[in-house]
Amino acid sequence: MIDRLAVFGATGDLTARYLLPALAALRAAGHLHGGFRLTGASREDWDGDRYRAWVTEQLDRHGAFCPADARRAVAASAHYRQADVTDPADVAAVVAGEDPVAVYLALPPALFPHMVTALHDAGLPMGSRIVLEKPFGEDLASARELNLLLAGLVPEQAVFRVDHFLAMTTVQNVLGSRLANRVLEPLWNSTHIAEVEIVWDETLALEGRAGYYDGVGALKDMVQNHLLQLLCLVAMEPPITLGERDLRDRKVDVLRSVRLLTDYDIAHRTRRARYLSGRSGDHTVPAYVDEEGVNPRRHTETFAEVELELDSWRWSGTTFRLRSGKALGQDRKEVAVRFRSVPHLPFGHEGAALPNVLRFGLEPEGMTLDMTGIGSRAQALTPLSLTARMEPPALPAYGRLLLDVMRGDPALSIRGDEAEQAWRVLTPVLDAWERDLVPLQEYPAGSDGPPPRPHEGEQRPRSALLHPEATPDDAV
Repeated sequence: MIDRLAVFGATGDLTARYLLPALAALRAAGHLHGGFRLTGASREDWDGDRYRAWVTEQLDRHGAFCPADARRAVAASAHYRQADVTDPADVAAVVAGEDPVAVYLALPPALFPHMVTALHDAGLPMGSRIVLEKPFGEDLASARELNLLLAGLVPEQAVFRVDHFLAMTTVQNVLGSRLANRVLEPLWNSTHIAEVEIVWDETLALEGRAGYYDGVGALKDMVQNHLLQLLCLVAMEPPITLGERDLRDRKVDVLRSVRLLTDYDIAHRTRRARYLSGRSGDHTVPAYVDEEGVNPRRHTETFAEVELELDSWRWSGTTFRLRSGKALGQDRKEVAVRFRSVPHLPFGHEGAALPNVLRFGLEPEGMTLDMTGIGSRAQALTPLSLTARMEPPALPAYGRLLLDVMRGDPALSIRGDEAEQAWRVLTPVLDAWERDLVPLQEYPAGSDGPPPRPHEGEQRPRSALLHPEATPDDAV
């Protein structure tokens, strides 16, 4: 197990909010011993004392759920070096030593190629690992370029492209519930499932993240990585084991099976929008274009929705809808599996038998099955809900990720070919949106989002379903 962590971008928001509390949680759980060493590197002209004081302050603010002695131990293990991440000499000074080191790039994605090149020139101790935050590249071409750079630095098993969604216990429960319960797996196919909604709607607006978000938008920030990962767990074939090879092979199979969207599909099966001013809870939210740091001419979306289909025996005929939005009226963070309606009701009861929906709540954690039964009146159908609440996780998501990094288990990280396949799926959408093929709608902050498309609910032409390259003129 590696006991040395070097964080580049060590004074940023990611380190303060997530990495430092995760380390304190690992210390409290007994996963970090006294020899653990944290080296922070950033542009600030600080010394070790100044950095340890900052670490203490951030742990008190964001890691108060951890015991005080664990927070003190993490702060005491911290060291600091001022560094230019593109300078091999500066980088070499941070990672110097004979023992392997886990190098965490808590940096803007645009700096990844420069940082990896600097690490290559500086050299890493044998057995070292490198950790990158999503997004992995800014498009398909840059993802391929980044993968080539990483391949020249360390073996693929030593590259951790982390997505903290995969370390959330509720996300893992999507796969666990499928595979550990015989009652579900026989029904887990298009014969019984009409639609799967993967949703991450939040009431939060930018919250000071304009510098990052305005250059990315909802499609790249949430759908291209987090929500596609959830799609993989819902749709994958049962793996032989949950080891890194078997699990990741099955996820790649899902992404390869996604039917690429044509321009016609994109116009009819995707939506994008950004929020106007409005009320969210008890406070007023300014319009997105008026948020500090936003460039209105970029036409950045704060709401993105994409409908996908998979070309596979298991899922042909099932719609997968991926959606994420900011500044909405309520938080909705779930995977909703909608089963097909029963073909016939053989009795004359009042009411309708609504389709069954199995909901995996991501935040808060939980699981609900919506069913239909007989209510208090003998002749009336009524909706029923069976609900289970999950125990809080033993470790926060970033704690689990860091533990996997230091133990060398990449099963929950993104493999290089997987990162490229995710970009392949959404590249046609990005290109079409860049050409304004889909209008940028608007919605008031605190609302349910943009209005439905006028054609929503219409059946797609059969030729477009059978032939991916079909256009409206080809449809019959």
